[in-house]
Amino acid sequence: MKKEINIGLLGLGTVGSGVFEVLTTHRENFQSKVGAELKIKAILEKDVSKVEALGAMNLLAKDVSLILNDPQIDIVVEVIGGIEPAKSFILQAIHKGKQVVTANKELLANYGEEILEAADGCGVDVYFEASVGGGIPIIRPLKECLAGNKILKVMGVVNGTTNFILTKMAEEGLLFKQALKEAQRRGYAERDSSVDVEGHDAAAKIAILASIAFNSRVVASEVFTEGISKVSLSDIAYAQEIGYTIKLIALAKEENGELDVRVHPTMIPLSHPLAAVKGVYNAIFVEGDAVGEVMFFGQGAGSMPAASAVVGDIIDAARNVQYGRSGMIRCTCFESKKIRSIDDIETSYYLLMNVVDKPGVLAKIAKAFGDNDVSLASVIQKGPRGPNAELMFITHRVREKNLRASLSEITELDVVNEICNVIRVEGPRGG
Repeated sequence: MKKEINIGLLGLGTVGSGVFEVLTTHRENFQSKVGAELKIKAILEKDVSKVEALGAMNLLAKDVSLILNDPQIDIVVEVIGGIEPAKSFILQAIHKGKQVVTANKELLANYGEEILEAADGCGVDVYFEASVGGGIPIIRPLKECLAGNKILKVMGVVNGTTNFILTKMAEEGLLFKQALKEAQRRGYAERDSSVDVEGHDAAAKIAILASIAFNSRVVASEVFTEGISKVSLSDIAYAQEIGYTIKLIALAKEENGELDVRVHPTMIPLSHPLAAVKGVYNAIFVEGDAVGEVMFFGQGAGSMPAASAVVGDIIDAARNVQYGRSGMIRCTCFESKKIRSIDDIETSYYLLMNVVDKPGVLAKIAKAFGDNDVSLASVIQKGPRGPNAELMFITHRVREKNLRASLSEITELDVVNEICNVIRVEGPRGG
C-alpha cells in the first residue's frame, strides 16, 4: 500500500489551476478516501508566472520527460487542451504504465479510439469526465449507471457561451453582437469565439456522448454543425409567441440502426426541461428505454466546476493505483453504425421570410412547398412593413432534402425578398 500517490500535472491554465487548488484545499479528505496522500509532484507549464503565482516553483518541470520518465509519478493529468502535444504526451504516459486523466474534448472526439485502445493494451485507464459538461457527471453515468438501458436519445445545452448569448437576447433584447461582446467582457467567450458560436465545441462533446451512448464511434467531423450567429431577435420573439425558445442543441439519437448526430439552433417547447437552462449553465437530457427521461444539470465550464470532474477522476485513478485494480474505462464502440446524412433527417422547421405584400404571394410559396412534399402546420403573417411583410411558417415533420429543394425554388420567386432564417424544431412538432 502506498503512502503517497504522485501526480504529474500538464498545464496550469483555467482548469489546471482549479485542479491544483482543489487538491491542495481538500488534501486530508482525499487521503481518507483513497488511503494515501494525493501529491502533485511536478507541473509542466510554459508560463512560469502561473506556477509562481501559486507558490509552486519547486514543482516546475522544465521538460515533459521529467514527468513521463519519473517512475514515482503514478497519474498524469492532461489539461493543456488541443490535439498536439497533448495526444503525444498522453500516449507516452500510457506506454509508461501511468494512469491518465484528461479534460480534452477535442482530442477525445477525434482520437478517442486510438487512446483508449492504447490504454487497454497497456493495462491502464484513461478518465475523461471533464471533457463534456464541465462539472456535470455524464460520462460515468452513461458508461455505468445507465448501462442497463438502450439509450434512445441524448440532447443537451452543452456550451455555456452560446447559452449565455441566447439568454441575453431573449431576456434583455440584446442583438447577437451585443450579447457576444458582453460574454467576452465577462470572460465567458474568447476574443476568437468561433469555436463556441459556430457550434464546434458542442460538436466535439456530442461526438463523445454519442460514441458512448450508442456504442459506435462518432468523430467530431461527422457531426452536422450550425452556429447561432444568424439567430435574430425576431426569431426569438416569434418562438416565444408560439410557446418555444431557441437553444443551441447538441443532439444524438438512433433510428433504424442509423445515428442522427447534429448541433444547431433549435426551437424547443417552453415546457421542455432544457428550456429552463439559462446563462452559462449546461444540461444534458437522456432518454433510455428502461429509465425513461433523466437530465443532468449544472455549471458546464469554468475553473472549479471542471476541476471538480478532473479531481473526481484523479481519485478513481488513485484508488486503482492503491488497490492494484483497473477501472475498466475501455472503448465501448463495438458496433459500426452509419451516420445519417443531414439530407435524410426528418423534423419540423420554423421559417421566416420577407416577401412582397400583395395578393397571391402565399399561393406561390405554398405551391413550391407542396411540389416538394413539404406540409405546413401553420402560417402567420407579420407586418406589413411598407411594401413588404414577414411570413412565419411552421412545417409538419419533413425530410430535410425536401425542405431544401422547396427553399431553392422559393428563393427564385420574384415575390420573395429574403429567406431570413430556417431553424429546426424539436418537441411535439419536431423529432
